[in-house]
Amino acid sequence: MGAVEPRIVVQHEDFDISAEMERTTANSRNIGAVVTFSGLCRDEAGTLAALEIEHYPGMAEAEIARVATDVLSRWTLTGLTIIHRFGLVKPGENIVLVLAASVHREAAFNAASFLMDYLKNTAPFWKKEHLITGEERGWVETKTKDQEAFKRWHSL
Repeated sequence: MGAVEPRIVVQHEDFDISAEMERTTANSRNIGAVVTFSGLCRDEAGTLAALEIEHYPGMAEAEIARVATDVLSRWTLTGLTIIHRFGLVKPGENIVLVLAASVHREAAFNAASFLMDYLKNTAPFWKKEHLITGEERGWVETKTKDQEAFKRWHSL
């Protein structure tokens, strides 16, 4: 089995989860598990019109690729896809997709969980809330519970 090349995409457009699943699993018949995480934009109890997501093109992809390389050294995967959107994302729309494929489920679960903790805490994306009132709430800060979730990986 050859080395896994992670698919990393940062894009404005929405993505098709089924198509990405097919692309991630197309070249291997030794996949026993695929863990899929898709993050959606919430409406924050009806107050949010859109979430604005910004990034530095090139830098975001390079940083995610660096972390994906770490993931592939920690867990044996047969496929890995990471897609993150930027621009204005409305409630109910996709923001992020992580697909981790492996021979056995544990590696796929751990890799997907680690990547989502990384993307929520450290990845170079900035989010601003646009309210239905027309106001901007400002840049979203990382939540303490998300920081704590990410810290657990440092001891493993």
